[in-house]
Amino acid sequence: MAPVPIPFVSDYYQHYATYDMMSLSFASYPSTNSLDHDIDIEAIGIAQEERQMKRTYSIDESIGSNYADSSFDLGSKKMRRSCSVSSLPGLPRAQFRDHILTLTQRYLAAEAVEEAAAAVSPAVVEEDGSADDAMKLVHLLIACAEAVACRDKTRASMLLSDLRSRALVFGAAFQRVASCFVQGLTVRLSFLHPVGSAGLILPVHEIEISSEKKDEALCLVYEICPHMKFGHFVANSTILEAFEGESFIHIIDLGMTHGLQDGHQWRSLIESLSGQSSTPPKRIRITGVGQQAEKLRSIGNGLEKYAHANGITLEFSVVESNLENLRPEDIKVEDNEKVIVNSILQLHCVVKESRGALNSVLQTIHELSPKVLVLVEQDSSHNGPFFLGRFMEALHYYSAIFDSLEAMLPRYDTRRAKVEQFYFAEEIRNIVSCEGQGRVERHERMDQWRRRMSRAGFQSTPIRMMGQAKEWLEKNSGCEGYTLVEEKGCLVLGWKSKPIIATSCWKC
Repeated sequence: MAPVPIPFVSDYYQHYATYDMMSLSFASYPSTNSLDHDIDIEAIGIAQEERQMKRTYSIDESIGSNYADSSFDLGSKKMRRSCSVSSLPGLPRAQFRDHILTLTQRYLAAEAVEEAAAAVSPAVVEEDGSADDAMKLVHLLIACAEAVACRDKTRASMLLSDLRSRALVFGAAFQRVASCFVQGLTVRLSFLHPVGSAGLILPVHEIEISSEKKDEALCLVYEICPHMKFGHFVANSTILEAFEGESFIHIIDLGMTHGLQDGHQWRSLIESLSGQSSTPPKRIRITGVGQQAEKLRSIGNGLEKYAHANGITLEFSVVESNLENLRPEDIKVEDNEKVIVNSILQLHCVVKESRGALNSVLQTIHELSPKVLVLVEQDSSHNGPFFLGRFMEALHYYSAIFDSLEAMLPRYDTRRAKVEQFYFAEEIRNIVSCEGQGRVERHERMDQWRRRMSRAGFQSTPIRMMGQAKEWLEKNSGCEGYTLVEEKGCLVLGWKSKPIIATSCWKC
């Protein structure tokens, strides 16, 4: 069956964005001084957004064909203006700055609407369901997110009830990803304070998933999706290049949990070293950083035996600590060792509103004077100050991932359900439902990581292995649709040109 095209996506986006910009441009905003002072920008951003939402056209009203306000019509492109733009020039400088900041954030959110809607076509409607049904599901999700942002529990509950009947766990790709966002919106709504209360406080709340199910889902993600294996491949290639001419190497792994139970990344590295014609380093030390010391030691024991069987001298040690509390003195570095730091999908977890936690971790790494720091992170903006903007970014990002799963696995494959519900759904719930310390999935764009790393004193080292990476992708992608681009010295793996994972290399 040929894919059904989705109509009016561009018109829908244009009207939403235009109306939103106009409604915002007529409103005044109190000064937050959020760019100059160390304050809770998250709470301010959400509070501003909620006030703006009450003045903004609600997206789900576009689902029907009748409009109560005849001055606003999608076909004739008319809209009613409630006040004059002449009030803008009178804004004080501080208010004007906040006004522009808010305007920019809402514009980016509106831009994400089009991208999320575009992600639905054509895969979502290829097997069952019409384009209208798919677009209606998009509209309902966005309308529900708006209602939650406005703390309108009645309206949000009504929309969630409708969404649950449409967002099926075993449906098409977008229905499946929508089911995960419905879970997140449900949790967020359950913890919202009523309108008029001071601020917005969301306790940490997670749907209980056993550690066994999480471990199984992680193994399946590694087996099925190329994302993590791609990060390991690029990291290992960079590390092997740094090995050249060195006798004593010390690798500090900040994310051993992403090495899985068997330490797959380091087993691949050992295999590469043993297969080389050149003489391997006299000794390799790996220090695993994490809070599950027993699990890390078990991985380390297995790696030492595997290395010995392949003629490689390897020593493994554990630093039982989270990244925020890690200090240079916790890691013992010998004078003749060259240090390499490996971070696979870890540093985004210590990005906070105040930036202090990440700065502390980067300072600790910098004091170790590593020859190379390999950084692999999700390439998406899930850490903005506005809830709706994060929601739309996440919807677009995970729609691409679920679309890739649709291409790789049958609809009723239990492995696919486990990957979606026990791994990716957990990330989505955290992005959508949590705030403050509870929100740890703070993925950022590679451009933002460049700024952060530069401020911390690191210099980018271009990764020059595009040919090798393309060959690897052809052998390991599992299906057509994955893309690979080089962007300012970084390698970015994507699905149909949507960035998924970015790898970069840094030195002091």
